[in-house]
Amino acid sequence: MDTFYQSSDTTNKIIKAYYRVYNKLGYGFLEKLYERALIIELEKMGLDVKSQYPIKVYYDDNMIGSFVLDLLVNDSVIVEIKAIKQILPVHEVQLVNYLKATALNVGLLLNFGEDPEIKRKYLKPDNI
Repeated sequence: MDTFYQSSDTTNKIIKAYYRVYNKLGYGFLEKLYERALIIELEKMGLDVKSQYPIKVYYDDNMIGSFVLDLLVNDSVIVEIKAIKQILPVHEVQLVNYLKATALNVGLLLNFGEDPEIKRKYLKPDNI
């Protein structure tokens, strides 16, 4: 079965939790507060959530850097949280690069701005 469909139950739960948090808190808080509230909602749904998950980036066999994911859910979906006016292409590229660096296939970009905004990214395994 395709990884996208395997992760769809997880992504649907993440999106449901996102709207619960957005509806309760609204917009205007720092990303960190939305992250903490989202973790609470996701854990209530029985999902495994790793916050501020470190990732090393390799080129050939050489570690060339590192970064930190906002959330890794069920070891299969990257969640990047923003609290900005609107998602820009650079934010989407960042998420795609995280997918490439981790060899994961599914990521969500959740914006807690004035207007709720969600971007779902899927990277086919042959693009890694």
